[in-house]
Amino acid sequence: MVQVAHSMRAILLYAASIIVLPVTEAQLYDSVIQTSYGPVQGYKYFDNTTLSTYFNSTPPTNNNVAAFLGIPYAASTGYQNRWKAPQPREPWNSTLQADTFGPACPQSARDYPNDYSEDCLSLNIWTNAVSKDAGLPVLVWNQGSDESSNKTWWYGGGMALKDVILVTFNRRDDAFGYLAHPELNAEGLASTGHNTSGNYGILDHLEVLKWVQSNIGEFGGDKEKVTVAGQSFGSAQAYHAVNSPLFKGYFRGAIAQSGIRYPYDTLVAGLATSYINMSTAISFGLNYTATHNVSSIAELRTLSMDQLIVGSSDRVDNSTYSWVTALSTGYPLKFKPVLDGYVIPSSYIYELLNGPANDVPVITGNTRDESGASTMTNYTVAQYESYTSAKYGNLTSRYESLYPAGGNSTSASASWNSAARDTSLVSSWAFARDWVTKSPAKSPFYTYYWDHAPPGQSQGAFHQSEIMYVLNSLYANADQYPYTSYDYYLGEVMSNYWANFVKTLDPNGGNSSSAGAVPAQWMPNDGEKETVMQVGDGFGAMEIADEEKVDLLMDYFAQQTPF
Repeated sequence: MVQVAHSMRAILLYAASIIVLPVTEAQLYDSVIQTSYGPVQGYKYFDNTTLSTYFNSTPPTNNNVAAFLGIPYAASTGYQNRWKAPQPREPWNSTLQADTFGPACPQSARDYPNDYSEDCLSLNIWTNAVSKDAGLPVLVWNQGSDESSNKTWWYGGGMALKDVILVTFNRRDDAFGYLAHPELNAEGLASTGHNTSGNYGILDHLEVLKWVQSNIGEFGGDKEKVTVAGQSFGSAQAYHAVNSPLFKGYFRGAIAQSGIRYPYDTLVAGLATSYINMSTAISFGLNYTATHNVSSIAELRTLSMDQLIVGSSDRVDNSTYSWVTALSTGYPLKFKPVLDGYVIPSSYIYELLNGPANDVPVITGNTRDESGASTMTNYTVAQYESYTSAKYGNLTSRYESLYPAGGNSTSASASWNSAARDTSLVSSWAFARDWVTKSPAKSPFYTYYWDHAPPGQSQGAFHQSEIMYVLNSLYANADQYPYTSYDYYLGEVMSNYWANFVKTLDPNGGNSSSAGAVPAQWMPNDGEKETVMQVGDGFGAMEIADEEKVDLLMDYFAQQTPF
């Protein structure tokens, strides 16, 4: 039997540490599971030999983890199915051996270990259920832009050991997932009654949730206990689900890592959680069509995948996008979610002030060295003064008194990073404050700040650095990072918070480890205290910034046009 797909050497090492108690019930990895499209057969995910390095304590005794990889959830997105909502797949009769990740959806950055194909809409399941009636809660994970579901950071065996079913999936990105065009709008109007196009990647996420509703019970899951989660562009997917009426009834909680920001925060325009308006999206779509030497969607649907990849991940250049904002975020993708009044019904500021379509508990936050902060920052004093003056305008003197350039590049760079970190803290806190005090939303809203740098690298607490900890996947990454005992402890703690939330909609209680322990109570934002939850190198409520800095940043936000 195939034990592991795509050379998961670290998993084999980790798995050897697990002590298995004898069970009398049939295991799901020994069963053929019937799905809505056809039967599938998974495999026993962890090998039961000897090794105890991962946990640094008593190894888990509940290893029943079955993996089901590469299960199609919709038809091929190629040719005539391009730029349409996911289409039904032809059912299969023979048992699908679900032991290999499906091909990734097409993208320009070809740096993943699996093939690319437009027949890419597949999902993966890790479950620790010993029977179909286990009723385990479910976490549906969205990776970042131009990434595959086959990445060790979000392998699901560790989360499954906490009795949370993890589902990952492939979806369309770039022009394949977000092309808008007048002809596509006409197709959208005919099929939905709305003048819509450009959000096919979001509809892929919705299709996965529909599949989960119909099928997860066969894998021991509870369809009434589904949480959507993601990081970076994947966090946008979670946030779009919160805001879209189309997702109503398919989930009960959301986790958006790097992350939901205040609509007045200028960084939103360049971050993965943003969107573009329909007129801009159509302009990009028409230009993309013309550069492929065709004039219609029908003709685009006859071109090869490799032809369409050209220009699919282009970014907006500085002729149409503020270079000041780009200092912190880079130039955003042209093909990204579209404010269409249907899939994305309205702006972020409207949703914040008038309430989301789905009033569910939410976790969001940022990492220390992202969104403009970096261990590699190297600005001269002159550059620093030029950039800050251009960005802060009439607030520059206040800004420079609080974040002085100093006399050298080191101090100037440190001040730039300090301001970027404070902006992340203040931005996520300000959103939470308005959620509690101005929005009709009633559900709790939790914010965090991740400040732990994984060992063996120089980028600090970098963008994505928290993923392997919160998903309990250090076992799959031990050959990349020289983890210490604290890292293993931190992985246990962080995955407890996440698993507890999936189980109970409260990160503090869910008995996700043998002791159910978390080191500090994580309270939801109350709309008054200027704090977020520190996680990483310490735990507990932390002040977002000095009061003068908070006032400055809020005054800066007040001068901006909300997103």
